[in-house]
Parts: sequence; C-alpha cells; structure tokens
Amino acid sequence: MTDNTPQISDPDTQANDSSSISESSMFVLGEAEAKKATEQFRSIFNILKAEIQKFIVGQDDVIDKVLNAIICGGHVLLEGVPGLGKTALVHTIAKALHLSFKRIQFTPDLLPSDIVGSNILIQRGNQKVFQFEQGPVFCNILLADEINRATPKTQSALLETMQEKCVTVSGSTHPLDKPFFVLATQNPIEQDGTYPLPEAQLDRFFFKLQVEMPNHDEFAEILKRTGGLVEPQIKPVATGEEILQMGHTIRHVPIEDSIQDYLIRIVRLTHPRDPQAPDDVKKYVRHGASPRAAQTILAASRVRALLSGRYHVATEDIDAVAIPAMRHRLILSFEGEAEGITTDQIIKTVINAVPA
Repeated sequence: MTDNTPQISDPDTQANDSSSISESSMFVLGEAEAKKATEQFRSIFNILKAEIQKFIVGQDDVIDKVLNAIICGGHVLLEGVPGLGKTALVHTIAKALHLSFKRIQFTPDLLPSDIVGSNILIQRGNQKVFQFEQGPVFCNILLADEINRATPKTQSALLETMQEKCVTVSGSTHPLDKPFFVLATQNPIEQDGTYPLPEAQLDRFFFKLQVEMPNHDEFAEILKRTGGLVEPQIKPVATGEEILQMGHTIRHVPIEDSIQDYLIRIVRLTHPRDPQAPDDVKKYVRHGASPRAAQTILAASRVRALLSGRYHVATEDIDAVAIPAMRHRLILSFEGEAEGITTDQIIKTVINAVPA
C-alpha cells in the first residue's frame, strides 16, 4: 500500500462524530502507519468485545455490529421479543465505556419534553426567568427502551438529536456531548401496544439488528452467570476519545472505484423504478434504500475490513453489512406485506443479482 493512493471520501454523515478531520484524512496512510493503525484498532475493539462478553452470552454477531455502529458514530435499533437481553446488552456496553449513560423507558404517555428537556421558570434575584432544563437525551449513550411503545409524536423528538446531535427548544439550539449514540430496543411490531416507527426515524438508525433466541448451551451459560451468588463485573476499558479516534481511523481506509460501484449498484437496485432492478424488487418493494444507506454500508464495511486485518474494502465486507444497513430502510408494497415477504429476502436477491 503506497502513500499516494487517493481515498474515496464519503459525505458528511453519521459515520463519524469527530468534528475536525485533518486534511491528511483525504489520503490513505503509508504501509507502516496503516499496519500500526489497524493493529491498534483491532486491539481496542477486541478488548471492548471481550469485556462485554464477560456478561453477555452468545450474540457475537449482534455485539460486533453494535460496536461497528458505535465506532462509526451511528445509532442501533435492536429488535426481539421480551427477555432476550437487549436491554442488558446496552447496559453492559455502557459499563464497558468511559461514557455517560441514561435510559428512557418509552411509554404511551411519554412527552417530547420528557426526552429533550424544556424551559422552566425560575427565580433569579428579583426576576423570574426561563431556564433550559436538560432532558435525559443529554448524555453519551442513550438507551431508548421499547421505543415503539411511545406515540409517533414522542418518537419524532429524537429526529434532530439522532441526525444533528443537538436539541432545539424555543428557538435555542443546545449541542449534545460527543460521542452520542442512541441504542434503541423494540418489540416486534405485531405485539400489542406498539406503534410503527416513522420512516424518517428508521432511516436515521445505522443498523437494525435482530436479537435471536439463544441455543441450549447458551441458555445453560446464561443461567450460570445470572443465577449464581456473584455476577460478572464489567469495568470501563475504552474512552470516548478512543471511540472518536477509531471513527477517524476508518476514514483513511481506501475503497477502489470498482468496489464502490458494486456498493452503489446494490443500493440502487433496491428501487423498483430502476430498470435493472430484479423482478421481486419491482413486485414487492414500494421504496428502496436511501443514499444514507450507502453511506452506512461504506462506513461499516471499512470497520469490518480493519477487523479482518485488511486495509482495503472488499465485496465480502459490503455483503456482510448490507442487510442490517438496509432492512429497515426498504418499504414493502402492499403485495409484499400480504405475501409475507421480508426485506432481508429482498436484499439477498439484490446482492445475488449484482456480480461481484
């Protein structure tokens, strides 16, 4: 790998929380620097994952992808039936990081001001003035527990915080601390007492991950770790600065034009109006993935490349992150919903239709 290979720069997205990227990030590192950065990246990632696995049993792929999203500065939506450890996973991740953590339990009577904060009237000297009282969203890691139990009006309160990383109340804008991540959990939408998330909010989630039922051996280990006298203790092993630096590191990872073209074609073929879209897409999809999906895939594939010991993005990286990056960004047609088609099936069809 040489010093003069230009990097394909991605647009300003949620892929990194670092507000100041040096001009050198427009070019890939030299071979020695790249090797050192890759080793350091993998070391921090593996230490963090090992600490989380002291308490969380199984769910290796979910842990990998949640950490992938955090490094890229993105938000994660965890979906699964109650009792699978979604909330425990977020709590464990928060304990393993030197970051502030807050939790909001979403309920039907939750108001937007309960999330972002509001102006309150206080006595200051001889005058009464309004002062902004920060809501629980002012933290580094926000657990939005059972997010789909709140009304769409309350869910929309997170739109600005997830995209712009700030809160606007009564015309005044208040920035959030960096890094900032929303790790949300939700029950499957067919469960009673739930509301579908607005499409605009779904698009702001970096990944949507399915938390599955543990197997027999994992069940036994869960009971062993949680049913004994002493539970495993999680300690902080990474700082916010290290997470931001890891997000900065991935921007140096180059992607060849042919690989980027492969990525673009996958995203474009999820749109039924594209002439080359597969028949299943034209039949079962109403709206395809947004450009933000392509930005997500690019950032996530760079992380996966570094974790695989490579300092370049390959098609296998794109294939591995395409489904969690797009499954919540595709909107099925009425016919697709009626026939029980899933967005995962559509994305697999699209990947198979694009030659590597």
